Amino acid sequence: MFRSLQDSPHLLEVVYRTVYRMLLPFRRWLIPGSWIERAFVELEHISKGAIFDCRMCGQCILHDTGMTCPMTCPKNLRNGPCGGVLPNGHCEIYPERHCVWVQAWERSKRMPVYGQDFLQIQPPLNHQLHGTSAWINDLHRQPQMVPPGWEE
Repeated sequence: MFRSLQDSPHLLEVVYRTVYRMLLPFRRWLIPGSWIERAFVELEHISKGAIFDCRMCGQCILHDTGMTCPMTCPKNLRNGPCGGVLPNGHCEIYPERHCVWVQAWERSKRMPVYGQDFLQIQPPLNHQLHGTSAWINDLHRQPQMVPPGWEE
């Protein structure tokens, strides 16, 4: 039921921008490792789990990937399809499923604000952030989310 929201990527990008702007004034209280982060982790697990099948990587890039979680790719690819996409747009590992990256591409085209971000290469995951709040990490842990050599 909630997963169908992914098919409204523009609505989700508006929600993302709104929530981010609402959190910014509270940044100094949204501290990594605090009780607030534990509350955020629970909220993210429930909400993003229901909508995006979130894997709680702690480094959410939904707004860069057409509001489609790349961690749901069976190969955990963070930068596009593996080359094994079937002619019908389905996954080579699970032929009954659509390829996550085909969905991400299609959805990103319907996102006027973040749609072009789909073309950016994403840095590898910092697995130490697994299970932490992506919102709080985005506000405080940018250096830990981008490995050396990936800075702009």
